[in-house]
Order: sequence, then structure tokens, then C-alpha cells
Amino acid sequence: MTDKPLSGRKAQAARNDTLILEAAHEVFVANPDAPIAEVAKRAGVGISALYRRYPSKEDLLRKLCGDGLARYTELVREAVEAEGDPWEAFRAFMRGVVEADTPSITVRLAGTFTPSPDMFQAAIEGDALNTAMLARFKDAGVLREDVVNGDLQMVTESICSIVIGDPERTREVRLRTLELHLQALKAPGAGPLPATPVSDDEMSARWVPEHMKQ
Repeated sequence: MTDKPLSGRKAQAARNDTLILEAAHEVFVANPDAPIAEVAKRAGVGISALYRRYPSKEDLLRKLCGDGLARYTELVREAVEAEGDPWEAFRAFMRGVVEADTPSITVRLAGTFTPSPDMFQAAIEGDALNTAMLARFKDAGVLREDVVNGDLQMVTESICSIVIGDPERTREVRLRTLELHLQALKAPGAGPLPATPVSDDEMSARWVPEHMKQ
């Protein structure tokens, strides 16, 4: 059974929503303090159309970050369930995260709005999948034993901070840089790592706005 096509008005609303979210990613990753009107301008939609879908900037940020978390979780699940060469599955996961650019959302927007309870619950579920993914690749002997989720987060966040030339050149350089990191992540590793990795608590704390930390 196939889905019925959307009516003209609903199809336009869906297209507008896609344009708004793409524009929001570009605008807010570049400048988290940008006004919501800048998103409407970048998306090419009227401000009233944006406000009908997202009554406030916080609502838009929650949707943007919630979608990013959902995409990341999807990539982790694919890595856990992937068949074939375990190293290629891990490599595909890391490439997927970099190409989806979800780390940029964390780096630029964490702490700028109040996450919803659903987002915190999704993060807990994502952490459980992360644990399963790391166990899978370590058990397969392809991922060094001293790597934790925080290490992977720091690698992808640093890579996604790279901006060189136009979007296509940026993508090329990010993927090249990822390949350099992958050589360091592959088991058994060239030697012990210094200090301690970033903990889950340290990563989660970034999402709590300052006014909620008191």
C-alpha cells in the first residue's frame, strides 16, 4: 500500500518546513545568536509561515537539534546492525556522522536553549546504542580498547568545525581529515592515550543552559 500524495497546501507546507530547517542549520550553526527572521530570509519563506510552524526560536532550535539527534541515533543503529566487514561498518558510521554534520549542532547550539524531556529521553536511548556499538567493534578487534564514546564525539566535533572554501571543498577536507583520525582509532593503536576521555556527564552538561545550572 502506497502513501497518498499530499494535497497542494500540505505539500507546500512540507516543502517550507524542509527549507526552514535547512536554513536554520546554516544560520544558527554560523551564528547561534542570529534572529529567527534571518532563517525566514535564508529559506525564502514569509516570517508568518515560519511562525505558524515554530512559534519561537526555542521551538525551532528544539526541532533542529531533535532531528539531528534522531539522525545520529539512526546512524548508530545502522552500525550496530550492519553485516559484513566490521571495520567498514565503523568507517561508514563515522563518515555518516561527519556528512550529516550533526556535531556542528552540538558545538554551536548546546546550552543555547532548554531541551525537551523527549530530547533527554532520546539521548539516553542513544547512549545505550553507543555502548552496544562500541562493544561490537571492540569485540570484533577493529576498534582500540581504550576508545570511549567521548573520544568519538570529540573527533567528529573537531572535524565538523573545519570550513574551507565552498561546501564541496569543506566536505572533501573533512572526509580527508576523518581518514587520518580513523588510522589512530583502529586497533590495536600505536600506544597509550594521555589523560582521561570526555565523560558522558561532561558531554550532557553542555546541553543545560546556564540559568538551569544554579
